Amino acid sequence: MNQFAIGVDLGGTSLRIAAVESSGKILEKITTGTEVARRDRVIDEMCDAVRTLASKYRATDELAGIGVGVPGIIDMATGMLRWSPNLPGWQDYPVREEIEGRIGTPVFLENDANAAALGEKWLGAAVGVDDMCMLTLGTGVGGGLVLEGRIWHGMAGMAGEVGHTNIDPDGVPCGCGSRGCLEQYASATAIKRMALEAIASGKAPELARAMSQDPEFSSKVVHQMASEGDAAARAIFHRVGTALGIALADLINVLDLPTYVIGGGVAAAWDTFAPTMLETLKRYSYIYRVTTATPPGGDGASRSGKKTVITRALLGSDAGLIGASRLPMMPEHAKRVSGVDV
Repeated sequence: MNQFAIGVDLGGTSLRIAAVESSGKILEKITTGTEVARRDRVIDEMCDAVRTLASKYRATDELAGIGVGVPGIIDMATGMLRWSPNLPGWQDYPVREEIEGRIGTPVFLENDANAAALGEKWLGAAVGVDDMCMLTLGTGVGGGLVLEGRIWHGMAGMAGEVGHTNIDPDGVPCGCGSRGCLEQYASATAIKRMALEAIASGKAPELARAMSQDPEFSSKVVHQMASEGDAAARAIFHRVGTALGIALADLINVLDLPTYVIGGGVAAAWDTFAPTMLETLKRYSYIYRVTTATPPGGDGASRSGKKTVITRALLGSDAGLIGASRLPMMPEHAKRVSGVDV
């Protein structure tokens, strides 16, 4: 009998649930909006969808378990969501306990960026790589580390918070209480903020015109204008690339991993920021220069015989959903999911 798992991607604006085969094939996906202020209702809707999918597919396949990706800081031992910027009112909320109490089966909770990293390692840009780091560029900037095939949580469960690495000690104040965090220069929110600042300075007339014509002016509009050659928009993505290059250089110099994957909605603007990102990376990372340099008389191989790979994610918005579904199938979780019943 084949196995399947149910993955859940709980976001600030949407709830996505999918039944996924052990091969990675998505059998069915359910998407609904979320009223995050009514957390018990969100959990009820999630559990209803989980039961629907479990009943439908367990007639032919064995249910491996439930995995849930949640934005925020999770106490991995207790399954408590300590804090989430996208889920106001969910502070110190026992998410895992609430779900398990409703459906009566083990649930594996994970930070959404970690789940996305696991998804890309399983079926995406890092297939076959046991050690990798993922940056997710969305409303904020998240990150996940996979070491020896497993998510690395660190001492307090907060490892991989790449968005709060420092790019400029005297830079823009960040919601975390620091200044100059990567999140303030490489997220969709930051791109919109920089565009509004450019408009306010009077140096971005085309961006100002676009904003007057579009009530939902966003980072996507800035990306489109950068692609069309607008100087102010291109300067913003030059800043994005510089910030990412600095952050990646630090990550590479400290971790020396073989693969770094960049995903999230802002990654769609890859062509506008990647050239600056790679140029900055070469300037600041000794290891990256060594592992990508062509030796005299060589054929393009690096001096060490290995190359540091910087690549765009492949799974798009499904990375977190696929990674969440992978959680119950991990060998270290096998004992908890034996005898599941939904």
